[in-house]
Parts: sequence; C-alpha cells; structure tokens
Amino acid sequence: MTSSSGEAVHRLHQSVRDALGRQIVSAELPTGAVLTLEGIQATYDVSRPVAREAVRVLQAMGLVATRRRVGITVLPRQEWNVFDPLVIRWRLDGDGRRQQLLSLSELRRGFEPIAARLAAERAEPEHHGDLARSVADMVVHAAAGDLEAYLEADTTFHRVLLNACGNDMLAAFGDLVAELLAGRTHHHLMPDKPNPTAIELHEKVAIAVRNGDPSAAEQAMRAIIDEAAEALASADDPPDGDTDW
Repeated sequence: MTSSSGEAVHRLHQSVRDALGRQIVSAELPTGAVLTLEGIQATYDVSRPVAREAVRVLQAMGLVATRRRVGITVLPRQEWNVFDPLVIRWRLDGDGRRQQLLSLSELRRGFEPIAARLAAERAEPEHHGDLARSVADMVVHAAAGDLEAYLEADTTFHRVLLNACGNDMLAAFGDLVAELLAGRTHHHLMPDKPNPTAIELHEKVAIAVRNGDPSAAEQAMRAIIDEAAEALASADDPPDGDTDW
C-alpha cells in the first residue's frame, strides 16, 4: 500500500469513527442500540476493514461492545472513557457543551493548582523559559486578536506547566486541558479579545514557578480556572453547529 493510499484509508477510518462517536455521545445512537459492520459499511460507503477499525477504536473508548450473534452494542455513559480527548471533543460538539466545559473546569480545580504548586518546587530552567515565552506569545496574539495563535500559546503554557510538575499522572491531563481550551475557542465561548486579567494571571504563575513560590503558583492557577469558569458562565451560547473544529 502506498503512503497516499494509506493516508486515505486512515482518513476514512477517522471520518467513520468521528461520525459514530458523535452520534453515540449525543444519544442519537442511544444506549442499547445495535449496529453491524455491514450496516456501517453501507451507511458510510467504506470497506469492512475500515468499519472494523472504527469500531475497534470506539470499543477501546468504552462506547461500544461487540458480541457474537448480537452485534455492536452502544454502551451506557458509565462505561465510557470520559477522559479520552476524542470523547471530550465529541461531547463538546453536542447540545451539552456548556455543562461539559463546566464539568471539565471543576475537574481542573482538583489537579492543575496542585500541579502549579509542584512545578514551583520541581521545574527545570527550560520549563521557566518555555512558560515565559508562552505568556509573551499570549500577549502578542491577544493584541492581534488571533484566537487560534492565542489558543496554541495558551495550550503550550498549560502543557509545560503540567510536565514541569514532575508527576507523570498529572502530566497526563495535558490532553484534557487542551480539549477544554480548544472547545471554548472553537465553539465561540471566548471573547473576541482574551481577557488581560487572564494573561496577567498566567504571568503570575510563570513568575511564581520561576521564583520557587508554591503557594503563589497554586493561588494564581486557581484564579485562572475561576476566571475561565466565570467567563464561560456569562458567555452566550453560539448557534447550533457553529464550530470551527
């Protein structure tokens, strides 16, 4: 198989996976619904291997189960891997995106301030530089009104911070935070120009980490999360389907 044909098959698999995933998390395909590989093939006009690979990924996420002589069964929400970045993205694409974002914000309160505290104790010099550069990029992109570039800088900041804490389990939340930040931006729940206060708080975290001040780092990170949650709660809901994913 050539590289181009392999990429085409991969895109097909992703397309089928995403379509089915969104239908499941939105309950368009309700709990207990039964699918078949033949049905997936016919609906999406794909080969059996493509349909099978899409189902395999959904099964790994806990969204479906395959049983002989039964078929592919949609599982209840309790079985889903709700931390999977794709599951988070699909849920953000649905009607309950605001509740999902608020839920993610509540979860952040439980780990990111602690990560900031640990980063102030454990960060290496390269982390200090990366955090400072991310804040500088946020300032530039906010002034330009470039929300995509701002999102990239913001995401980098939080990934660096989580990696700097020296705890692999906390660092693993990087993808979750990235999806939360992307969800706010791509569903137009961010202001046209980022709040200067939010940028100042990111700078406070970076300075506290560089100065080895755990309490200040934790406090500033809590303030970042609170500011984001307040902004989300006051934002207007975008029209259905209004997304830049």
